[in-house]
Amino acid sequence: MRISVPTQTPHWEFASAMVQAAVHWAEEAGIRVNVAVVDAGGNLVSFLRMPGAFLHSIDIAIDKAYTAASFGMPTSGWTDALDKHSSAVRDGIPMRPRMVCFGGGLPIEHEGRLIGGIGVSGGSELEDEACARAGLTVMAMTT
Repeated sequence: MRISVPTQTPHWEFASAMVQAAVHWAEEAGIRVNVAVVDAGGNLVSFLRMPGAFLHSIDIAIDKAYTAASFGMPTSGWTDALDKHSSAVRDGIPMRPRMVCFGGGLPIEHEGRLIGGIGVSGGSELEDEACARAGLTVMAMTT
């Protein structure tokens, strides 16, 4: 199936395909996750909770996608980014509502433009980020 990539915001078919790709990776890895895709404004476009995935991970996945979309960088990048700032910033940024400073959230970009974010929660940070990257592989199948 070929899905058109939107130019402004992830279309529901595109977002759904990303979520499904991430979940397929999780199934192969033997983990249960929650996966969320948001648009550039942080609005939820698609979401899937695998049976047995942690309930707290629902909001964490959505917030990872939100954080990645709002800053245009992977959530795993915050550890290094915060090391360059004062203790007030290092302590304050992670306390912001919906801010996630650990792996599992990736920005979604198309033609150099940020169009959203994908967030995964339920595995380790590395597993969550690998699931999110699997979701981004949908970009290669688009026209």
